[in-house]
Amino acid sequence: MKGIVFTVCTVGWMAVIFFFSNQKATVSTNLSDGFIDKTIIKIYEVFKGDVHAQEKQIIQKYFSRPIRKLAHFTVYFILGVLVFYTLKTYGMKTSLPYFSILICILYAMSDEIHQLFVIGRSGEFWDVVLDSLASSVAIIIFSRKSNKI
Repeated sequence: MKGIVFTVCTVGWMAVIFFFSNQKATVSTNLSDGFIDKTIIKIYEVFKGDVHAQEKQIIQKYFSRPIRKLAHFTVYFILGVLVFYTLKTYGMKTSLPYFSILICILYAMSDEIHQLFVIGRSGEFWDVVLDSLASSVAIIIFSRKSNKI
């Protein structure tokens, strides 16, 4: 039963990643900008007071790339955890971390290839690297943790 739950969660999470990757560039940018507006700009307003439109644009421009990359890292970190525990629940022991990492790298590559076909998006080699790094970090952390249990 545990294996089924982890499998459903992993496939569901892959679907979430696919959904976000399938958004047109303008929709994706608006989502990032909206997040920045609701968090960073609000925090800035608490300490400084009113933020003018020009200041908002500067803040959004400054934080847009780091926020997008942090989102990549977070999403693929979670994917790494899910893939690792999915394979683990099915009894895979030999090469579990390596196989988990391979699945995440292949998914990251397929995700960036998929974005080549989405309006205004592009497949980025460095996003594959970041996504692979994020999932690898998660898998390494959780494989070490699960060996201690």
